[in-house]
Amino acid sequence: MFFDQIQTACINDDDIPWVPFTPYSDKVFIKYFKLDPIRGETITLLKAPASGKMPMHQHTGTVIVYTLQGRWKYREHDWIASKGSVVYEVAGSSHTPQALPDEDNIITLNIVQGDLLFLNPRKQVVAMENWRTGWERYAAYCNSNGYSIRDLTSFG
Repeated sequence: MFFDQIQTACINDDDIPWVPFTPYSDKVFIKYFKLDPIRGETITLLKAPASGKMPMHQHTGTVIVYTLQGRWKYREHDWIASKGSVVYEVAGSSHTPQALPDEDNIITLNIVQGDLLFLNPRKQVVAMENWRTGWERYAAYCNSNGYSIRDLTSFG
């Protein structure tokens, strides 16, 4: 039966290292849970220092961000995301994230479809992130730091 072939996976937080989000920042860290080459989707945790900021970026697909800790916003919007907030971003939206002064780091759960395009002040693409660049960063970090590499691209 078809339903017998459906794979599920459970990945424990402690089994995955925090990986520096280089070359963009050595103070922002990513924890990769799933890097799906078929759907072009990534599921990650992101940890950033309070009062930090990231460059303007645009997404080619939808993004869902759930805030676990801290407070942050997009410079282009009036709302503030805090613990328990869900931010839904439509494909093609551009924004500049910034953490708000707080005693806690920002930690978010991110479900991203497609590419993350970093933009310069003239809104020209200067860098791109996706499941493949995430895999390369994760594997290189594991190899350099003695971690076992898990296959985050398959379902099983």
